[in-house]
Amino acid sequence: MTLASWLRQAASQLQTDLSLDAAAARIEMRLLAAAALQRDTVWLIAHGDEDADLDRLTPLLLRRLAGEPVAYILGQREFYGRAFKVSPAVLIPRPETEHLVEAALQRMPADASVLDLCTGSGCVAITLKLERPDCTVTATDLSHDALASAQTNATALHAAVRFHHGDLFAPLAGQRFDVIVSNPPYIAATDAHLNQGDVRFEPRLALISGPEGLDLIHRLVSAAADHLNPDGWLLFEHGFDQGAVCHEQLSQAGFRHIKTLPDWAGLARVTLGQRPDQR
Repeated sequence: MTLASWLRQAASQLQTDLSLDAAAARIEMRLLAAAALQRDTVWLIAHGDEDADLDRLTPLLLRRLAGEPVAYILGQREFYGRAFKVSPAVLIPRPETEHLVEAALQRMPADASVLDLCTGSGCVAITLKLERPDCTVTATDLSHDALASAQTNATALHAAVRFHHGDLFAPLAGQRFDVIVSNPPYIAATDAHLNQGDVRFEPRLALISGPEGLDLIHRLVSAAADHLNPDGWLLFEHGFDQGAVCHEQLSQAGFRHIKTLPDWAGLARVTLGQRPDQR
């Protein structure tokens, strides 16, 4: 079987078994085949009439057919134009989270002090530092494994981020920041999506936050003002159906200039607010 024929057959199998659309299945198989053969996708096209190396191609196909995310198979995922190493210890960076980065960059003053909570792979903290080298960026996570992953990414991408182990603000007593960002766990414990797609393989600690998915967001909003400088901003990602309740939580906590921003699909994705007066 030629490489081109194998790729077509494998993509069709992915499409059927994983309920992918045809374009997504083709892209995934090109990425997996390129990794297996240690070539780029242009090479795959140019050498499509050669015999397929099944010993190298088949194992990655079988892992994907079992549902394992492409990012974990490849060991990396692109975020904001950079390659981040990922493993089952961290969430897979997603394009929606780039909206959080964009919103934060728009609100970071010169020489800002920035805190990223629940940093995971470090993609948000590292991106903010690389986009704004003048700023000081600190990040925390409750998972030792996630922090190790974030530190690996920071070293590989030459980003001077300060990492601390602990639950939200616990390792940062008395410290204040100009901007606090977070992509926290926000999925309800009973959400059916936890048993579907890539999410099945991702760390539950980084996904689930109580019966409604809002426990950690509530703690974040309640404590953030005490760690913000005057006129500082809190920004966090949340589920598409949580915008209204997140807006209300910020309002009740006294935050000003509250907004909920949509993602590319027009779904509520990021809510932000400015520190309450007189704190």
